[in-house]
Amino acid sequence: MKRIITAHVNNSSGVLNRITGLFARRQYNIDSITVGITENPRVSRMTFVVVADSMDNVEQVIKQLHKQVDVLKVKDVTDESIIARELALIKIIVSPQQRGEVAALVNTFRATTIDIGRDSMTLQVTGDTQKVEALIDLLRPYGIKELARTGVTAFNRSTKQAQEPNSRLTLIN
Repeated sequence: MKRIITAHVNNSSGVLNRITGLFARRQYNIDSITVGITENPRVSRMTFVVVADSMDNVEQVIKQLHKQVDVLKVKDVTDESIIARELALIKIIVSPQQRGEVAALVNTFRATTIDIGRDSMTLQVTGDTQKVEALIDLLRPYGIKELARTGVTAFNRSTKQAQEPNSRLTLIN
């Protein structure tokens, strides 16, 4: 089962190496990892997608992550209401005659064409993993020359507030 784990860590050298080493020691394969600074330049956010045998294994890794000095916060967000996106750059082989057909396909996925060569096009798509996978599958018959993906990055959705007639605030998920 795939799990999405987020961690807030101190933005300092060596932290990524120590944390990925922890996953390696537990023999977890990291399906994807994204890292970047947050609204606070001293803190980075890491998003890991890992394949786990059981929830016990995931909980054990989270406990081990909490013990790391530079880790500020860790959370398994898989079963929560989250916003998760990834980015893919896809260079495909196309003739000038096929460009219109590909452009129509790209528009359907709200992807963009970011480069056109004599015999290739480079496309950019952003969305959930299923959307990215679906576009890649549809582009395979053209011939994928190059493919680069960022991996999933995610965080919790905002809580929506609604005003009730008696002026109490009610939280709606």
